Amino acid sequence: MKKRVRLSNYSIIITIISLGILVVLFFKNLQNGNAWAFYPIGAMCIALCLLALFYMPISIEANGKELCINRSLWFKKIPMSQIESVRKCEPTMAERRIFGSGGWFGYWGWFSERDLGKYFAFYGRSSECFLVRLHNGRQYMLGCKDPEEMVEYVSSHLN
Repeated sequence: MKKRVRLSNYSIIITIISLGILVVLFFKNLQNGNAWAFYPIGAMCIALCLLALFYMPISIEANGKELCINRSLWFKKIPMSQIESVRKCEPTMAERRIFGSGGWFGYWGWFSERDLGKYFAFYGRSSECFLVRLHNGRQYMLGCKDPEEMVEYVSSHLN
């Protein structure tokens, strides 16, 4: 079973505006004769975009053996045998971002909430999230289209 991650309108707007600002800064410095700023700003643009593309969630896929988080440049596999529980769960407005993106190319990175504790997030819309808790205590907040169906599928394959 494979489900696509859909970005929220906020995430789309933040991504477009941020990329626009980076491009404008890049070319503005180039036109003003600030050649010294060309390389650092260019390197910063490339580094930020690669970081975002590395973590940006594209889809969530599950089979009988593993749960796979497909990202733009990489994927993360979680064996079903390591999953303790899975449930539909939306992040709250009280979440704190420890390190990651709060909308730029989706939501990804380390977050913390009072009720849930620390977790790693890969989602596009908070209304389409589910929480995966592993036996070792790690938690992942994942999101995809039809999260209820994904939760049901993963739950049915847990030992």
